[in-house]
Amino acid sequence: MQLNVFLDAKPLYYKEIDHKRVHDAYALLKPQLKHPRTVHIVGTNGKGSTGRMLAHLAYKSGLSVAHYSSPHILKFNERMWINGSDASDELLEEAHQRLYTILGQEMSDALSYFEYTTLLAFVVFENCDLMVLEAGLGGEFDATNVCDKELSIITPIGIDHQAFLGETIEEIAATKIRSIQMQVLLASQPYEKVIEVAKKIANEKGAVLRQAQEPINKVIELANDKVWGDYLIDNATVALQALDILGIKYDINDLKTLELFGRFYALTDNIRIDVGHNPLAARAIEKALDKEVVLIYNSLDDKDYEEVLRTLKPKVKRVEIIKIHSQRATTLSEIEKALTKVGLAYSYFENKIDEDENYLVFGSFYVVEEFLKQRKECNVPK
Repeated sequence: MQLNVFLDAKPLYYKEIDHKRVHDAYALLKPQLKHPRTVHIVGTNGKGSTGRMLAHLAYKSGLSVAHYSSPHILKFNERMWINGSDASDELLEEAHQRLYTILGQEMSDALSYFEYTTLLAFVVFENCDLMVLEAGLGGEFDATNVCDKELSIITPIGIDHQAFLGETIEEIAATKIRSIQMQVLLASQPYEKVIEVAKKIANEKGAVLRQAQEPINKVIELANDKVWGDYLIDNATVALQALDILGIKYDINDLKTLELFGRFYALTDNIRIDVGHNPLAARAIEKALDKEVVLIYNSLDDKDYEEVLRTLKPKVKRVEIIKIHSQRATTLSEIEKALTKVGLAYSYFENKIDEDENYLVFGSFYVVEEFLKQRKECNVPK
């Protein structure tokens, strides 16, 4: 069975997951694979951009480098970046056939979508020098946590996915940070309690914990040239420090050639797209915006969309609700109710862009995906 057909048959979301089965599957796979040096990235926000910065700089230094991220915006191949490009259909199909044969039909069918694609990434990436793995949900019980890692990076942690991770910031942080092994790099955190949890768990595990350094002037200069917000400066600083810890030499100027599609990305002169979806991301974006925008928005039902809208309000002229296709989408009436409560004028997106306005497309990967599908004439990078 071809990969796309096989994956399409798997549910994307599960109310409960058997966390043991991916370990059982990895036990079958591990003896058949080479395993590159691995960096594991967990957190609530900034995982994708931090991972891509690290992978890009390491690749530009001459190494063979892979980056696994999720979800994708337009095509599944985006999840598996290898040596500067998304993995080809042929490479993915070849890896799928090999993985399916190793695991067998029963195990392959039993694994969740994310579990299977994580193991698929291991097959795709096995000949690389460095593999950067972005956790999907959580950390300790995430499928990406089945393998050993040389370094764990903890990006900013906030309140999100409470149904799976815990109700308090301490519980959420602990679930993510318990995935660490011997070396940990802790990014700047919005909650002091996260730092306390990290120190406690690192001490229990005998791990070396380092905290993020202050940004250097060169990073700030490069970020200003690329019109990056402060949060991307922080993420770049963490990526550079991670490379230092790993002993990988790099040229900081290679950041000039990095495109972070979907991360505060300038699609046109007056349209920015960002796949952020929670209050922590909204705070970073509100700070990064230097002018008022028309917000093209929608949300999944497990997000605190009222708080997101309230956070963005100082920089928002009005909102245009874009309809998205997801079983987890919030009902439009609930979005309308939140907008009324926050005090933001709104209408529905009709695929019309006023050249005299500035736009921010924000709310989830689904929002950005739907906007790009409707705006096919925009210059979308390959």
